[in-house]
Amino acid sequence: MTNKPDRDIEKSYSNEEFTDKLRRLADAIDNNEKFEIQVAGERIYVPVRASYSIEHERGDSEEEIEFQIKWSLED
Repeated sequence: MTNKPDRDIEKSYSNEEFTDKLRRLADAIDNNEKFEIQVAGERIYVPVRASYSIEHERGDSEEEIEFQIKWSLED
């Protein structure tokens, strides 16, 4: 396993870019394949064993939905 620096970024995309990424993700999940995505200049490889969840947050003036993909680096 390589030691990569910690990273916590948020990248905004156009509607077209976002839907393209979602379609590629759905295709990878349907085909039981790893998913590859580049975020802010770094290529990320999401393994087939990843787990998926949806988070909803609500505050006084806004709401947020996050599509989350998580996996262990040790598997």
